[in-house]
Amino acid sequence: MDKVKISLIVNGEKVERDIEPRLLLTDFLREELFLTGTHVGCEHGVCGACTILLNGEAVRGCLMLAVQADGATIETVESLVGEDGQLNPLQQAFTDCHSLQCGFCTPGFLMTLTQFTKENPNPSEEEIREAISGNLCRCTGYANIVKAVKQVTHQTL
Repeated sequence: MDKVKISLIVNGEKVERDIEPRLLLTDFLREELFLTGTHVGCEHGVCGACTILLNGEAVRGCLMLAVQADGATIETVESLVGEDGQLNPLQQAFTDCHSLQCGFCTPGFLMTLTQFTKENPNPSEEEIREAISGNLCRCTGYANIVKAVKQVTHQTL
């Protein structure tokens, strides 16, 4: 099969690659760009581990072909940490509130909540729980994830 040239912005850097047309976006990020923070869980868009921001919107990377992202701007979990290595406020809140255990689902939660907190800077607990309802975690029970969002949105804990 002939390769297709794609051009996109990933974490602020212009990327051009010749790729197989059937390559999943998650595989492109992980195998072509070595951005392994985007995890592959269910490969059906159910678990949320592969969530990235595509043109500012949280999407499931496992449900997209890389060619569909041609011309787009993508942000992965690697984009969240500052140039000086400092965690961003949401990452720090996850650390402070013990919002992760094994960490497999964490990148998906962080990307989902990055978009959510930009759009909803003062969410209710119900809104937070609704926002994370598409991300699955087998370890935490979600309470500390909700607590982290409340911390980052400066709500009383």
